[in-house]
Amino acid sequence: MTVILFSSLIILLFIGAPIAVSLGLSAAAAFYSKGAASFLIVIPQRMFGATDSFPLMAIPFFILAGNLMASGGISHRLVKFANVLVGRFTGGLAIVSVLAGMFFAAISGSGAATTAALGSILIPAMVARGYRKDFATAIQATSGSIGIIIPPSIPLVLYGVGAGTSIGDLFLGGFGPGIVIGLALMVVAYVISRSSGYGREQPASWLDVWQAFREAFLALLMPVIILGGIYGGVFTPTEAAVVAVVYGFIVGGLVYRELNWSNVYQVLSVSVMTTAVIMFIIACAALFGLVLTREKIPQELAQWLLRLSQNPLAILLMINVFLLVIGTFMETAAAIIILTPILVPIITQVGINPVHFGVVMITNLGIGLVTPPVGINLYVASNIAGIKMEDVVKRAVPLVIAMIIGLLLITLIPKITLYPLELLRK
Repeated sequence: MTVILFSSLIILLFIGAPIAVSLGLSAAAAFYSKGAASFLIVIPQRMFGATDSFPLMAIPFFILAGNLMASGGISHRLVKFANVLVGRFTGGLAIVSVLAGMFFAAISGSGAATTAALGSILIPAMVARGYRKDFATAIQATSGSIGIIIPPSIPLVLYGVGAGTSIGDLFLGGFGPGIVIGLALMVVAYVISRSSGYGREQPASWLDVWQAFREAFLALLMPVIILGGIYGGVFTPTEAAVVAVVYGFIVGGLVYRELNWSNVYQVLSVSVMTTAVIMFIIACAALFGLVLTREKIPQELAQWLLRLSQNPLAILLMINVFLLVIGTFMETAAAIIILTPILVPIITQVGINPVHFGVVMITNLGIGLVTPPVGINLYVASNIAGIKMEDVVKRAVPLVIAMIIGLLLITLIPKITLYPLELLRK
């Protein structure tokens, strides 16, 4: 059954079948090969049950909130604020791309959405200032990956549901690692810009900084409202997502007045399509996970890893390598749903904090967003720039190396993730 499961999955992926279809059909083939045709009736029940979850309702609402904020004039206000803060440095717009990505990550919860929303503004602006198009595209794709680390993060919601871990704790734990990855990208962007002779923007006055901050304030306030509400006991993470939608509609439609009915229709359409794709992946990945559980593959993998080492750090480093490889060819949501039930029992057995591990896992998969062949951020950014993805990949190599160095720091220093939680509970 295991051989049929993985061989059919590999074949389906090789011929270009979508990841969700590959997961679902390979699971069905495994059931059928076992002579368990009667189990086929379980398939629709299992698929429905996997998506019938109150915490998962946060996903469509966070998607909708991010799209509302993006269409409501938030993107260019965040870019302007980032520019007055760091544009004066060498390679200013490259650094602005990273900082704006960090700001927008606190709104969108999606790497692809962050890349798309900011790339359409910053890639043309960087090219107009003399930056190479492939470098401008690469820096935007990599900075977009921060969108799934800094909360609110859709992958962190998926991990929290699968691991039975507090989504609020995961959200709070994502800030430190997101900042570390952002700083690592800024350093590399500065070094490359200096060696390439990319210039800086005009220094902004304190009045410019204040005006830009005032314009971006309502956008920057959203993560504060979400986390403050969760930890203040006002609402759950799922209810926080609904609050974010209402907030995004008010800010974009009534305050900035850049949302109109045609915008709202487009936002709803895009949000529904994105949600449908993610939920279909969740449903099909649940079938795949059912076969894994029946065949006791998680337990066998755990025993094999623990025979190699009982050292928590060694286990974590081995899992990091495994996740970096997985992230290159598996979609983020599918990887989280399949691997969380396998890996969490292993890390808890050796005493690794599940919140720390969750953020490490999502950071790994965030790097996967900019590594081919899947690398969704690469596709989004290269399509915006109108260049070949292969050219972007070459320019992204030093930036990806910087992200891996940041990942090692996050792995080796759990305080980066856990200190805000410890501080809150003192």
